[in-house]
Amino acid sequence: MVVQSDDLMLSTLLVAPTSRSSPPRIFRPTIVIGNDQTQVLIEQTSAIAPERLGEFVGRLTHDELVSLDGALRLVLELD
Repeated sequence: MVVQSDDLMLSTLLVAPTSRSSPPRIFRPTIVIGNDQTQVLIEQTSAIAPERLGEFVGRLTHDELVSLDGALRLVLELD
């Protein structure tokens, strides 16, 4: 999933992979893609070329975004 601001137009995108089999952790927010709960693996955030992304599947809910922001702050020590 893209974790970078939509306002930044760069040659790469900051992304975090998702996993349905990884255990939940305080730094892995749970989101819903389709009908499946999945963990966002914030600890594996990396930069990739946009053309490597798969198909667009949607946007986060407000609660999911709040959870993602908290996990990013925790992992990146932004507070």
